[in-house]
Amino acid sequence: MSQSFLNTLSGKNWRSISLKRRAGVAAPLFSIYSKQSVGIGELPDLKLLVDWCKRTGMSLIQLLPMNDVGGGFKPYDADSGFALEPLYLSLGHLIEISLKTFKPEINALRKQFPAGGKRAHDQVKSEKMNLLLKIFKSGRKKSVSFKQFTSANRYWLDDYACFKVLSEHHPGKNWEAWPNPFKEKNFEATEQFKKQYLERINFYKWLQWQLFYQFRDVRNYAKKNRVLIMGDLPFLASRNSADVWAHRNYFKLDLSSGAPPDAYFANGQRWGTPPCNWEAISANDFDYVHERLKYAENFYDLLRIDHVVGLFRLWSIPITEPLERGGLNGFFDPCDESSWEEQGRKLLAVFLKSKMLACAEDLGTVPECSYRTLAEFGIPGIDVQRWIRDLNQPTTFKSEQEYRKNSIAMVSTHDMASFNGWWDYEAGTVYEPLFKRQCEEKGIHFESVKLLLFDLNRSKYERLRWRDDVREPRMIAERLGRPEHEIEDLIDDYLLSYHEKQKFWNYLGLNKPFEEESSPHLLKAALEKVSHSTSIFSIQLLQDWLALDDLFKEDPWEVRINFPGTVSEKNWSIVMPVSLEEMKKLSMNKEIKKINRVAGRG
Repeated sequence: MSQSFLNTLSGKNWRSISLKRRAGVAAPLFSIYSKQSVGIGELPDLKLLVDWCKRTGMSLIQLLPMNDVGGGFKPYDADSGFALEPLYLSLGHLIEISLKTFKPEINALRKQFPAGGKRAHDQVKSEKMNLLLKIFKSGRKKSVSFKQFTSANRYWLDDYACFKVLSEHHPGKNWEAWPNPFKEKNFEATEQFKKQYLERINFYKWLQWQLFYQFRDVRNYAKKNRVLIMGDLPFLASRNSADVWAHRNYFKLDLSSGAPPDAYFANGQRWGTPPCNWEAISANDFDYVHERLKYAENFYDLLRIDHVVGLFRLWSIPITEPLERGGLNGFFDPCDESSWEEQGRKLLAVFLKSKMLACAEDLGTVPECSYRTLAEFGIPGIDVQRWIRDLNQPTTFKSEQEYRKNSIAMVSTHDMASFNGWWDYEAGTVYEPLFKRQCEEKGIHFESVKLLLFDLNRSKYERLRWRDDVREPRMIAERLGRPEHEIEDLIDDYLLSYHEKQKFWNYLGLNKPFEEESSPHLLKAALEKVSHSTSIFSIQLLQDWLALDDLFKEDPWEVRINFPGTVSEKNWSIVMPVSLEEMKKLSMNKEIKKINRVAGRG
């Protein structure tokens, strides 16, 4: 590493970890499982993932948000920015309570919900919560540890527990539809409610106490084995959350956050989460942010700031806009572009006060000031292999030696297709809804020209593959009956995607005949290439690592964590094909370790 690069990493947040090239895995807890899990991965299972990392030469584990998701299962739309998800609690590792009489029920639950099966989050959670309540009521003694926990976390814990019980008393309604005294968080009404339902409220506090100690135990185990844990902290909060209910002045409730239209989302995105009112938060010395960071420090060494560009400016949509319009009629807030950098720098400075190393998810439509500020502050961004192109020749993949040194190199992220899914269905294609909208904006009837440009027999999942005989841009102009200067955006789509597979194959430097379909050999070449990048961290999705052993039998398109901009039972439900115990025995582990060792990573 060059001295100039090291100088940019001399800040306080970098001193919290050993500075070296690291390899890691991104693995959501709900996707992995052990033989002891009940229906879903549980916190102690992460110790087995630590063991696997040691065997494969890795020292980083990246998790998705671990927060309480309430009745649904959307990690980025949680009931609380502090509280952990009770589903992840291990029944067999509860502290300061006797489990002897409950072992038959715990074993029965484990048989009823084998963790390697299809996820049934709501059903598992209902049964698990019922048993946890029985355990809680079975003779819990006064605990000094519990008292200390509740005292240390009073900033958020009281409001969270009250919110959870109020939600139970108003099923199917968010807090904005509650009776006025509770909706407005009237002090006398809520205090009376707390007294009336004290035991139920204490139950939710007890759950968080148990989760705290199980997660801290995992953190200590990882630290002992020199494996770092990266958490994920979305700074946006669910509209129907304890955070927004308790601190509504900290959020702009007349707006919804989202993202503008891009190459993957023709109508943009509308997430539903209200933008933060940074002026109000700033007026209280950023107490809300500081408290969230302080609690997260108990569990994580590094912190992924989700959608970091939103700290500079956030795409905001009036809630009066029809839902079907997505993010089309939004605007950047602040509206004044000249103020973006100042706001981003101010907010990132708050995150840098944490003991955790701040990392940034800086993908999507990114203002130039974001890259500059992250570089100055020594905050790693993300460089995604399939998106890293030469700015002077955007059809060319950039050399791995040209990645940002201060970055996390990735083949795929949780919001993208796995490598095999990308290769089989996305590489060399254009996104149909976007291309259609571009045509209609020019008065071109899309359906009448689709067959002239695309091979529909080789197109799937709204990804259009070019016909082989569309060999140069002028042919698009001829078939559309338009001069090239009138269809520059369509030609740009063509230049970026036509023969993209062959260009990527050449970039990998493979000395074998071109393969149209994905294979472990091709995936290995991509992983080796990204591991050799100049990025200080290389973190890959667990499903990309496991696909080296050809373990997934389903369509590669389905081997995915999330399909952004969609509401689907497929989201947040992927289950790995083998248990953590089996993972530790895979023959490919030696190959993964070799990839990391040869690339100088540990």
